[in-house]
Amino acid sequence: MSGKKSSLTVADVARAAKVSKATAARVLGGYGIASETARKAVLEAAETLGYQPNDLARSMSTGRSGLVGVIVGDIENAFFSQAVRGISDTLRAADLNLIISNSSERLSEEIEMVSVLLRQRVAGLIVAPTDARHLDHLKAALAAGTPVVTLDRHVPELEADAICGDDRESVGRVLRRLHKAGHRQIAYVTAMETTDGKLGKLEDIGISAVRERIAGFLTHTREAGVEKPSEMVFTGAIGADETAKIVSRILGSSPAITAILASDSIVGSQIFRELSDRGLKLPQDMSLVSWFDADWTRVTSPRISVVHQPTYQFGQKAAERLIARLKGDDTPPERFVIKTPFLERGTIGSVRTK
Repeated sequence: MSGKKSSLTVADVARAAKVSKATAARVLGGYGIASETARKAVLEAAETLGYQPNDLARSMSTGRSGLVGVIVGDIENAFFSQAVRGISDTLRAADLNLIISNSSERLSEEIEMVSVLLRQRVAGLIVAPTDARHLDHLKAALAAGTPVVTLDRHVPELEADAICGDDRESVGRVLRRLHKAGHRQIAYVTAMETTDGKLGKLEDIGISAVRERIAGFLTHTREAGVEKPSEMVFTGAIGADETAKIVSRILGSSPAITAILASDSIVGSQIFRELSDRGLKLPQDMSLVSWFDADWTRVTSPRISVVHQPTYQFGQKAAERLIARLKGDDTPPERFVIKTPFLERGTIGSVRTK
């Protein structure tokens, strides 16, 4: 029996469903358009016969496999790992599988992986673009008929759906709360690298989420009366040693910096460790807010105030949009903004008066 099932073809299913081979292929391949009656007949016939799709044959006949390529910045980052889980669960429910690639936030690696995945005839791509200024490889994929959805990053110049958070608004919520507690000298610490360790032009920041957060930070810091808000942005927190040096600069600043906003959970955990190792207490000696509600933020004492990113939902929505495109949705691309609320816990205190 198993040998017979493995030799079944789309033509066998078409005959059993009493539809054309082309219609059966569209239904079984998940592409193109078919009536609901035909779709139901084909799926019932396939189940009755025990038909198993041949992915290689399908890719040769349709130009697409049953695979979706996913390229993230850093799979070890909890944000991306949880987003990938949301993507995977949603794709699996649609009988699609994924291939995960890691760009390490390097444009060259992203370009290479897009090329590799397209050669694998993936049905579509979900990408966290590393540089909004260099998009030729993604534009080429779209031009070739491969749907693209961007994750966590919005690139208006790319004709693709985008799933992202309300980054600029989230910064505003955090800073308004810190300002209310009396904080004016607030540091923003990011892993983004700059040539001289100083913040340059916003348009030179390739990752849109990073650019939006910093833009919001600069606006609200300036409105709070800080004359040179760019000097409150500390870049290059790419590892423990670099973050330790940044923390030293923050602690030695004059006027004294009284609060820190970490750009992501990895940076936040390194800052928390540095402050703890130096015997500083939160929030008595320093207030701290981190992006992303990672596990470590809930087991510290006190628990860390965070900007919550529902990352599973990010991935779920990205997969849903890609599936819609694969099913023929040709509406104009949209930007889908997922709310990222501020969760205040125990690491915001009032500024001490001397």
